[in-house]
Amino acid sequence: MEKKLYTITVFSENTPGLLNQITIVFTRRQLNIETLSVSPSSIEGIHKFTISVYCDADMIEKVIKQIDKRIDVIKAYYNVDEELVYQEIALYKVSTEDLLDSKLESIIRKYNARILEVDRVYTIIEMTGHTEETQQLFEELNKFNVLQFVRSGRISITKSPIEQLNDYLDKREIRRKEIEGK
Repeated sequence: MEKKLYTITVFSENTPGLLNQITIVFTRRQLNIETLSVSPSSIEGIHKFTISVYCDADMIEKVIKQIDKRIDVIKAYYNVDEELVYQEIALYKVSTEDLLDSKLESIIRKYNARILEVDRVYTIIEMTGHTEETQQLFEELNKFNVLQFVRSGRISITKSPIEQLNDYLDKREIRRKEIEGK
């Protein structure tokens, strides 16, 4: 089967140890997590894990089922890139002296990056984009000697008009009322 990049979204309460439980699912299946980001979601008290991983369709189904079995997980989903709007943020530290080179300035403009901080010794540049874009900027800036570089994990939002979890919770509430009404 063909391997492709999947983005997994896990909704849960903010419970200590849950990240470890989730990563064990990947470790047991010998899958390498490409990116990982955790943050509060649009629903108060619910956190959102965004994980990207290369695998095949059969494996992603198994992974989602295993994650869903965790007690502290409310619901897990997976999506392909075409179903998402996604970004990463990258920070680059370069020498302020090198920044005076007009070639470096034009590179920053070409990638729509922005300067966050200028110090006597260093300048920090920020860029938001896809992995390939932030990597390309790194390669161009590295011709001027990048002092430090860091890229965040992927963050994403589905193209669906509503949050998948909201739909799931609404359906669960309807089922609960039907059961109580019987």
